[in-house]
Amino acid sequence: MQEEVEFVLDICKEKMGAAVEHLEKELMHIRAGKASPTMLDGVLVEYYGSMTPLAQVSNVSTPDARTIAVQPWEKSLITVIEKAILNADLGLNPDNNGEVIRINVPILTEERRRGLVKQAHQAGEHAKISIRGARKDANVNLKKLEKDGLSEDLEKDGEAEVQRLTDDFTKKVDSLVDAKEKDIMTI
Repeated sequence: MQEEVEFVLDICKEKMGAAVEHLEKELMHIRAGKASPTMLDGVLVEYYGSMTPLAQVSNVSTPDARTIAVQPWEKSLITVIEKAILNADLGLNPDNNGEVIRINVPILTEERRRGLVKQAHQAGEHAKISIRGARKDANVNLKKLEKDGLSEDLEKDGEAEVQRLTDDFTKKVDSLVDAKEKDIMTI
């Protein structure tokens, strides 16, 4: 029976870890005033009839802290890429010279910074909800194991371990969100 408890705990840890990884990716997309190629990760471009990530049809780089340069591998894609960036609703205005698309990343206003902090906190709250969902699933599975013959002591120990995991992963979420908030609010 101990193996089943370990299995339930491993699944719980895996789900909680996935929630934290997802949060890290979400926070990476929230810009903190500095230009970064990851800001364009969600942009899809129509390329020979299929939607393709921007990074697969061009070279995305940051020549300086306020500029993103997009160099398409085919010149015919310039207008398509420009439209895709505008349609992605990132608040960025692409400017092309016929060969390279340059995007000037505007300096964040105080109001925009507060909005981004709010967005970071929402992403953190979604991660916490996922963690609590994993805790609930694990506790339900432990209760089922108890009905199938698991001793009450092992079930209580399992629940205590699940709660410890929940607390640990919640602290990780809080520290990630706090670090992102500090990054956003730093001028």
